[in-house]
This record gives sequence, structure tokens and C-alpha cells, in this order.
Amino acid sequence: MSGDDFSRVEAFDCPMSSCAAPAGSPCRTGRGKVAALYHTARFRLVPSLAKVLNVPTPPLRKPGTAWVELPRPAAGTRTSGHAKIGYARASTVRQSLQIQLDSLKAAGVTRVFSEKISTRATRRPELERAVTLAREMCASGVAVTLVVHEHKRLGRGLALAELAEQLRAVGVGLEFLTGELQGSHDPSGVVFTVLAALSGMEREYIRDRTLEGHESARKNGKAIGGATVTDPAMLSMALHLRDQELSLREIATRLVITQGKKKGRRPSPATVMRMLRDHDQQNTAETGT
Repeated sequence: MSGDDFSRVEAFDCPMSSCAAPAGSPCRTGRGKVAALYHTARFRLVPSLAKVLNVPTPPLRKPGTAWVELPRPAAGTRTSGHAKIGYARASTVRQSLQIQLDSLKAAGVTRVFSEKISTRATRRPELERAVTLAREMCASGVAVTLVVHEHKRLGRGLALAELAEQLRAVGVGLEFLTGELQGSHDPSGVVFTVLAALSGMEREYIRDRTLEGHESARKNGKAIGGATVTDPAMLSMALHLRDQELSLREIATRLVITQGKKKGRRPSPATVMRMLRDHDQQNTAETGT
């Protein structure tokens, strides 16, 4: 490292949301002091510093003293940058990540988030961290690309489409090093458009299949939803309390579930409302009024 590394680092806003030091100023700590080191996410925006472990704050910035914002660099002196954030994933702990890590390194990626977690997992902590960092860097004006060995590492179907929508919303590009979608994809490009369309189609497909399943169950005399918690005695008491002009919430507090897993607990006001509504609808249908 050279003596002017700090000036190149300070050409960028710090992308860390906990710091957010503007260009021209050193990084700051959570307690409002000048940090002893520049944040990694910030100095890695400088290509020549992307692989170093740390960049110290120079004495002239007085590390440890109260942080104050300094004048921004003159217009035109700030350098632009492009950052690549890598993500690697294996489905089981027995699978190796080495091939993915090697391919990401060969592609020039220096910051990699990796984890071993199933495709079926609803949350992937390391992927979320990668997306968060990408979002913070984009907010500082840096072009960011999320690089993955193959698109299947990000997920399939709806999960992949939803992730693509998140990335497009903040302007993060995608690059796949192998597979059917190999190549770099701009957020406004055709791959993002196709994935968004697939997302909508799959949601509609799931909705239609769910409604078809419900209709089939009803025709076969099967109840939809969880086990019932109401019974004739509860209905009778609820009707009596309603005649006394009590609210649904007040009625619910005076009833007790006598069957099933929730035995001994109070029904919710929504359950009471459905029970009374169904009773009224049935009476209307029987009387024809």
C-alpha cells in the first residue's frame, strides 16, 4: 500500500449503512468517532486495494477523535467503480464448494458469500448478506454485479424469479459463469424480464391449483382449512351473548374450546364471527328469506 491509499478510498461514499461516510471524509464508528480503519466494503471499491486485508486511517484524519464531515472532493475527481460480489451454495454439508469458489476467484471476484443449505430453505442468510451489501454499494453509486457459478445456486422457479426482482429494483446485475443462463445480465435486460414473467405465471399457477384443490375437496365433502374448534354448545352460547348486544371480542372472552388441540383455550373474535355468519347464512338458506 502507498501513502495516498486513503485519498483513493475517500473518493467513494462508504457503502456500509452503519457508517455512510460521504466522499472526502474518513469512516466513522457506531459511537461517532473517526474509525482507525476504513471499512472493507469501501476500500474494496478501489481495484488496487480489493485484495488487501485492511487500509488504516492516516494520522491526519485523527482516528479516535469525534467524527465530522469534511468537504467533498471537487466535481470530476471522484473515480467510478464496478464491484463483483460472489455467492456460492451447496445443498448439503457433504457437498464441496471448492469448484464454485475456484470459478468465482478466476472471474475476479474477491468478496464471496457461501453457505451449505437446502434449496428448499425459505431463508438463506449468506445470500441475504450478499444482496444487502450489493444494495448498499449501489446506493453509493457503484455498479454492482452478483456473480454465481450457475443459476441453480440461487434457487429455482419462483425463488429465482423473486430474487431477480429484488436485484432489478436496486440496479444489481447478474453474472452466471456456466449453465443455460451463462453470461452477464443487465437489470433491464431480457433475462430479468423473462424471470419476472415466470414469477407472475408461477404465482397464478399455484393460485389456480390451490383453488381447484379446494373445490375438489368441497365436492367430496371435505372441510377446507384447519380442524374446527366450534360445536353446537359454543354456538348456542354465542347466539345468546349476541342477543345481549356484546361485541365479538367480548363474546370470544366468554367462550371455551372443548375439543381438538386448542381445547381449553378461547376462540378468536374472527372464529366467533365465522361461526355466527355461517349460522345466519344457513338459516337464511333454510327459510328462503
